Amino acid sequence: MDKWLWAARFFKTRALAARACELGRIEANGQPAKPAREVRAGDRLRVTTEGGEFQLEVLGLSEMRGPAAVAQTLYREDDSSREARQRAAAERRAPGACSAAPGGRPSKRDRRRIIQFRQSD
Repeated sequence: MDKWLWAARFFKTRALAARACELGRIEANGQPAKPAREVRAGDRLRVTTEGGEFQLEVLGLSEMRGPAAVAQTLYREDDSSREARQRAAAERRAPGACSAAPGGRPSKRDRRRIIQFRQSD
C-alpha cells in the first residue's frame, strides 16, 4: 500500500505514506489499510492528505515512482470527491479575497490610534 501511494504521487516518501496508513488516513474497501497491504486493480481507496480527501479506484499497479502523467493513469478519482475538494479549495481562498489587506505601513495618525486602542484595555 505504501509503495503504491508513493508511486501514485500522493506522498513524497514511502515513510510518509506508511505513517498515513498507521494513523488511519488510508482506507481500502472500507477497512483501515496497513502499509504492507497488497493493492489490487479494482480496489476502492479513501486517501486523506493535506490536499483533501480523495476517493479512488485503483486502475493499475506500479513498483516505481515515475512522472506525474504516468502516476495519474494508476487511479481514477470519483467525480464527487473531485468536486468536494474543489469546493473546499474555493472556500479556503474566499476569506482572503473578501478582506482587503492594509496598504503598507500605518501612518503616524494610524499608529497613535493603534496605541490608544491597545492602552484602553
